[in-house]
Amino acid sequence: MSLTPDSSPYLTPQTHAPQPDETPASPYRWYHKVGAVLFAIFCFELGVFLLVFPWLDFWETNFFATWNRTLNQVWMNPYFRGSVSGVGLVNIFVSFIEIVRLRRFAGQ
Repeated sequence: MSLTPDSSPYLTPQTHAPQPDETPASPYRWYHKVGAVLFAIFCFELGVFLLVFPWLDFWETNFFATWNRTLNQVWMNPYFRGSVSGVGLVNIFVSFIEIVRLRRFAGQ
């Protein structure tokens, strides 16, 4: 008796169709959710720090400000301070986007 690929006894058609009330398993676990929250908190804190710190007095008395005269001129430049504050704003924006994206865990 020769078996063709279509007549194999092991190849039977699927008779079980998924029911509409069956919910698929969630691809996200608890550590995904905690990681997303911690990432949003970290981005927000880093953003606030980078936004505020360049305009404080501590900015002028750190290692990089006193290391080299040329570097000090760049370090004290208001445009450089503003660019560091801009990076802080980007971090705050990323944290808010991550908070909005936490909806992907809703209902799971």
